[in-house]
Amino acid sequence: MTGLGSAFRTLVVAAAAGLLAVTGAVAAPAPPASAAPEPKAPREFVALGSVDRTIVQEMRYSTPHNFVGEPVDGYRQPLCILTRPAAEALHRAQLRLLARGYTLKVYDCYRPQRAVDHFVRWAKDLEDERMKGEFYPLVDKSRLFADGYIAEKSGHSRGSTVDLTIVRLPAVPTRAYVPGEELTECYAPREERFPDNSVDMGTGYDCFDTLSHTDDPRIQGEQRANRQLLKGALVEQGFVNLPEEWWHFTFKPEPFPSTFFDFPVARRSVAGH
Repeated sequence: MTGLGSAFRTLVVAAAAGLLAVTGAVAAPAPPASAAPEPKAPREFVALGSVDRTIVQEMRYSTPHNFVGEPVDGYRQPLCILTRPAAEALHRAQLRLLARGYTLKVYDCYRPQRAVDHFVRWAKDLEDERMKGEFYPLVDKSRLFADGYIAEKSGHSRGSTVDLTIVRLPAVPTRAYVPGEELTECYAPREERFPDNSVDMGTGYDCFDTLSHTDDPRIQGEQRANRQLLKGALVEQGFVNLPEEWWHFTFKPEPFPSTFFDFPVARRSVAGH
């Protein structure tokens, strides 16, 4: 009986193969391999809100109000992510500022490499100048790489660099940018440029102009005092300022001094940390 059963099964298989050949039917394709999972942040990274809930977050690259003019690749949620030492240092600076009637506000924190790649593609597209009137009114777009405004790598991708400002309390939220609205130069007087609840720093955030240099001698009076207040509060906690940008600070020593990460800016990237 065993031999007969084996022979019968062989005949069934052969018949099925013949039927496929006659009818032209094909077997169902194998299911595609599942896509590779999104990278997650190392455990040394945290959401800033889990360390300090009082720091205001206005994450510009998750919105169209930035020099690109659209949400930037990799910013899935308006969330500040940093290495834990950098976040804890910001918390210490915040405590000092709260006692003086101010709060920190972050514009950008960890930045994935895919976002930097987006900046590079945008900079090479010389036809796209939709945000020139606000962010780089005096700079020819063809000069963005040569003048150091855009680069293929960013310290933000290492997780310990933050772009931020100071807001006087009580903080009134900044209104939303409406794509297509009339643009005003980022170095215009405060009452003329796009409204921001920041104290007056002399220029807006991400202003591609030498007036953004932290110690530019043309910045005097209250504007200079505000920049020094921000710088002093952060330097005291271990941050180093980038001289060309009053808003840009890096915590030292960096936990990842030579690693450029590409996990998305999203809560899932630091879930459970």
